[in-house]
Amino acid sequence: MERISVVIPVLNAAHLLPPLLEQLKGLGEVILADGGSTDGVAQPHGARLIQAPRGRGTQLAAGAALAQGDWLLFLHADTRLEPGWEAAVQAALARPDLAHFFRFALDDPSPQARRLEAAVAWRCRRLGLPYGDQGLLISRALYDAVGGYQPIPLMEDVALVRRLGRARLAEMPARAVTSALRWRRDGWWRRSARNLATLSLYFAGVPPERLARFYR
Repeated sequence: MERISVVIPVLNAAHLLPPLLEQLKGLGEVILADGGSTDGVAQPHGARLIQAPRGRGTQLAAGAALAQGDWLLFLHADTRLEPGWEAAVQAALARPDLAHFFRFALDDPSPQARRLEAAVAWRCRRLGLPYGDQGLLISRALYDAVGGYQPIPLMEDVALVRRLGRARLAEMPARAVTSALRWRRDGWWRRSARNLATLSLYFAGVPPERLARFYR
C-alpha cells in the first residue's frame, strides 16, 4: 500500500487547523511545518509539529525533507477538501508520473468568488499554473526528480509546477475550498490585480525576495 505524507505550512494558524486535520484522519502522516507561530500551535489529532525558518517555500521544503511517505500531499492551513477527495486521491496514486492538484473553490457565495474560480480554472487549463491553495499530490520520486520546493519566500508553488511542466500536471475531480477572507479584506479586484502583477513580475525575472516585499 502506498504511504501518503501530508505537509502543511503553518504560521499562527491554530484556529484554522482542526477542521482540516479532522478530514485527514487516517490518511497517513501529517506534518505541520511551523514558521514561528505565537498562537500556541499544538499537535492535535496526532499531527507532527516541526520548526522551520519562516517562508512558505522554506517550510514546505523542510516538511517534505522529513516526510516518510511514498507520496506527498501539500495543503494550506486554510483549505478544506470537499466530499469525494479521498476517492480522487486514491485514483491519482495510479499515476506516479504525474503531479495532481484539486479544483479551486472559495467559501464565499458572491458572484466575485464564482468569477475568480472561473479565472483560476482557465489559468490551470490554458497555462498549466495551479497555485498552492489547490494542493499538490506528488510521488516522492517525482518530487525529488524535479528538485522539490525551493526555499524562497514567494512563488514556490509556481516555480515547482513550471519545472514539472503542463504535461506532468493533472487535475483531480474534487475541489479544495480556500478561505476567501483575504479577498474580502483586501477587495476582490485589488487582491486579484496584485496577484497577477506579482506573477507577471516573477515571469519577468524579479527575484522572489523582492516580490515578497512588494506582495506584503
